[in-house]
Amino acid sequence: MSQGLPRKLRYAFILQVMLASVAVVVGAAVTGSIVKRALTDQQLRNEAEQFWSARAGDPAHPLPRTSTVHGWFVATGHSQDAVPAELRGFGNGISRLADGDRKLFIDERPQGRLYLVMSFELLDRVIRRAGVVSILLALLAIYLTTWLTYRATKRLVTPVSWLARQVARWDPSNPDMQTIAPGRMPGEDGSEVRQLTGALRRLTRRTRELVARERDFTRDASHELRTPLTVIRVATDMMLADPEIPQRTHRTLKRVQGAGRDMEAIIDAFLILARENVHAPLTEDFNVVPVVEEEVAKARPQVEGKPVELELAITASPRVHASPRVLAVMLGQLLENACAFTESGRIEVRLEAGRVVVSDTGIGMPAEVLHKAWDPFYRADLVNPSGKGMGLSIVRRLGERFHWPVRLDSTPGAGTTASIEFARDVIARGDS
Repeated sequence: MSQGLPRKLRYAFILQVMLASVAVVVGAAVTGSIVKRALTDQQLRNEAEQFWSARAGDPAHPLPRTSTVHGWFVATGHSQDAVPAELRGFGNGISRLADGDRKLFIDERPQGRLYLVMSFELLDRVIRRAGVVSILLALLAIYLTTWLTYRATKRLVTPVSWLARQVARWDPSNPDMQTIAPGRMPGEDGSEVRQLTGALRRLTRRTRELVARERDFTRDASHELRTPLTVIRVATDMMLADPEIPQRTHRTLKRVQGAGRDMEAIIDAFLILARENVHAPLTEDFNVVPVVEEEVAKARPQVEGKPVELELAITASPRVHASPRVLAVMLGQLLENACAFTESGRIEVRLEAGRVVVSDTGIGMPAEVLHKAWDPFYRADLVNPSGKGMGLSIVRRLGERFHWPVRLDSTPGAGTTASIEFARDVIARGDS
């Protein structure tokens, strides 16, 4: 999987480390700036207080002269010529000089004005070194803690990731539950993982049993229904062959025969869908033209008595490696729908190199109905329903099973066009 849980966890921890690192660096810089400002301000004020206290007892007490502090004193009423020109324009209090590396503190009292200039270059070096050491120690602690947490989390997540990979490899028709048997799971399989594994095994077992029951029921029911349908078809054929039956009885028998034919087509579709390994026994090389011609011939009785022309246009004679019965069932259902919803005009079946198209001039469908037309048992007209509502659903399911895309386009009042694309299975085009 492209974005598995371990990878997402790794990205989350990396992002956490990056954000924590940025926070530590920014925090150290801000803290260093605040500390430097507080220390320099306090140092200047302390130097001034010490000078005034000493000056009160000894008027000749010298001005501060150290590597970081330099002072000047101007007695009241005296000239400021001894004070550097760059210091004269400032008022009382603490100010930063233009070079940015020094601070000026002016403290004016009745005895005179005191100028103190502090250079914090040395303090900058001390704070910088202390900040670097603090940052390195903090980052080391963060990286070590994050790494240990990631390793512990990874050990907890490994069973879940392994379980997901094993389940992803399962064959949906026959999942191998032995791959997640107890004792085979890596990492620390906690109680939650064991519960999840047990639930998966139980769910898989129940699903397999349900699928088997559904498949067996569909197969058995379809086979059991074939016997009475065969009897009905043979009986109606024999009765229709009698020239002495009344016309009314003849029409009734034709309807019975048509209903039986529809039921046989649905049973065939259910049997195909119920088979597990459908491709092996049903696929073969066959010509599409006879299949299409046979289904068109079967559909002609459905438009008898209607002002509808059923036409067949063959523009290619493709040879396909697939299932002829599946194509017959799908095309038969599309033709049944076209005949049921076309009261006048024409129905055209067009065979092309890679598809077969059924178009009609029937009532058509609006967009909202077209969107639901594939749903099982859906009928747009509930007052005068035609068909069983299963035709298009069966066509879609068979198309999905055999990878034959089915497209449906319709315009209300203009008709419907349906196409079955089987180009991927064509082995010989045979264009006319």
